[in-house]
Amino acid sequence: MVISASTDKVGILFALLAAVGFSGKAILVKLAYRYGIDAETLLGLRMALALPCYLMLGLFARHEKRGAMAARDWLWMVWLGFIGYYLSSYLDFLGLNHISSGLERLILFLYPTMVIVISALFLKKPITAKTALALLLCYTGIALAVGHDLGGNTGGARHEVWMGSALVFASAVAYALYLIGNGMVVGRLGSLQVTAWASSFACIFSIAQFVLLRPFEVLFQQLWQVWALTLVMVVVSTVAPVWMVSEAIRRIGAGPVSMTSTLGPVVTIAMGWVILSEPFGWNQFFGAVLVIGGVWVVSRQKKR
Repeated sequence: MVISASTDKVGILFALLAAVGFSGKAILVKLAYRYGIDAETLLGLRMALALPCYLMLGLFARHEKRGAMAARDWLWMVWLGFIGYYLSSYLDFLGLNHISSGLERLILFLYPTMVIVISALFLKKPITAKTALALLLCYTGIALAVGHDLGGNTGGARHEVWMGSALVFASAVAYALYLIGNGMVVGRLGSLQVTAWASSFACIFSIAQFVLLRPFEVLFQQLWQVWALTLVMVVVSTVAPVWMVSEAIRRIGAGPVSMTSTLGPVVTIAMGWVILSEPFGWNQFFGAVLVIGGVWVVSRQKKR
């Protein structure tokens, strides 16, 4: 199929907007935390507002005509929803209580390297010398970025950085496990169907966690700013980017779309500096360059 120049531009625009949308999630979370909301309530509210959108996406995904889902497929959706969109998101939200949005985004951006390492450890997939060098670049970059956030801090503040970094790293590991599981079923079920139903189950897990841990009236005690920020998070950083990525892949292919994701850490660091007044230094800059470069090499290796 020949793609016209205009369609190609639309696909690129969707890919860029999706990258910016995903990057803004950490900024919105940090802004919401300023109004006193906790991670469990914010995640539950976000997922409750997003659930109707994912259910509609699941109904729309039937047009992929992949056939009826078997019982084992639904079990896969429950597992993927738990490990990926619920556990990964929850750990990420907890981590953002402790570290800057820029550091959070850089650590999360390591997930392709974690897929490589997990696949090597448990699926016996070899790691080439070039990939090993890329991994070294990535984790050297993270060391620089963590060092930037540790600089000038002592005692409890340093503990906060280590705690937040560990939580976000665990979030990235959970997302890597999700991607590996996703790859085992997406060819049979279709990307829209997997995204829709796994996300729906993640919403249910998040809502159930809130109901178990917090009284329901807590939702109505939140300021209107929290509701507004959460709604923007659902539309701009959750539902719309998922759709735009799918549409961009349809128009220009997965390769170009994956490359636009390298903008994520840069956009988050810039927004954190402008909107949240987070400090920015050369360690963070060079760390970001190393991480983005290493992930870019890993992504090219995976395609080959």
